Amino acid sequence: MRKRENHTVWCTYTFVSIGMLAAVQLLLSRFLSIPVGGFGRISLSPIATMMAGLWLGPLAGGLTGLIADILGCLIQGYTVNPIITLSAVMWGVIPALFIPEGGKKGKKILMLSISVILTAVVCSLGLTTAGLVLINGFNLYSILLTRLTQFIVTVPVYCLLINLLYFSPVTSMVRQALRTRLHRSPQKQ
Repeated sequence: MRKRENHTVWCTYTFVSIGMLAAVQLLLSRFLSIPVGGFGRISLSPIATMMAGLWLGPLAGGLTGLIADILGCLIQGYTVNPIITLSAVMWGVIPALFIPEGGKKGKKILMLSISVILTAVVCSLGLTTAGLVLINGFNLYSILLTRLTQFIVTVPVYCLLINLLYFSPVTSMVRQALRTRLHRSPQKQ
């Protein structure tokens, strides 16, 4: 679980980071994805949202997913599907709740990978599929095979990339920047 020192720090740095990560998520989902049928796509877009949560906290991760999903719908001309939007929010929230703290690196990698798998099950197989069926009217049985294939293809890639990014020097740089802003006096901000 997250320690108190890793909560979301609301400052200009956080808001700019949310905007940048939402823009990356938009680029990955709307312009650099592979369409699968009429109801899915293979995309690396959840990576940006998950990293927002892991780097900036669960609230910032959720806000990143919300902003990216709503803007993406506006750009593509889709109607906002509230269940799929909830899924986009949860991509940023769930991994941030299970940030591995302390212990050996192998255990941290395993914990982070489990959180990514759990997030993908809840968001991709659960919420997004429910949104497609309940709001968009797709038949569950007609989309289930494609949704499962999409899940099997993307989740190992997500686990690999999330671990590479989380255990890279970028995470230390983001945390240091947030610590610096957290410990500044109100007059200097």
